Amino acid sequence: MRQAMAEAEAALGSEDVPVGAVVVHQGKVIGRGRNQRELLKDPTAHAEMIALTAASDAMKAWRLEGCVLYVTLEPCVMCAGAIVLARIRRLVYGADDPKAGACGSVYDIVEEGRLNHRVAVERGVLGPECGDLLREFFGQQRSRGKR
Repeated sequence: MRQAMAEAEAALGSEDVPVGAVVVHQGKVIGRGRNQRELLKDPTAHAEMIALTAASDAMKAWRLEGCVLYVTLEPCVMCAGAIVLARIRRLVYGADDPKAGACGSVYDIVEEGRLNHRVAVERGVLGPECGDLLREFFGQQRSRGKR
């Protein structure tokens, strides 16, 4: 989770919401990502999506079986769907997202029994620290009159 936080902190210099993610396979980081929606002008450029793509490239496969995804914020519906489709074994996230979380807060895509794969979830790992990073960012945005 500390490496995911480092990715999130690296996003602080941009206008992107500071969310970071890493994918681990057999104890080794094989994919990293941070939010880049503003940078890339791409609505799908979430930290999780970028990390999953990098991990798929590293494994030369779209099935990321046996992998663990660490992310600083509870994934949204889009990312949760991608996590299921990628066959991620376990998801570990920091801060809950009570407005758009799709891993237990608002929706629960990753543990939905009607889908063909379910993901084990560990919630709240370094949650206060992950939440502080987001609060700092949004506080700065409000002080600049943005969002």
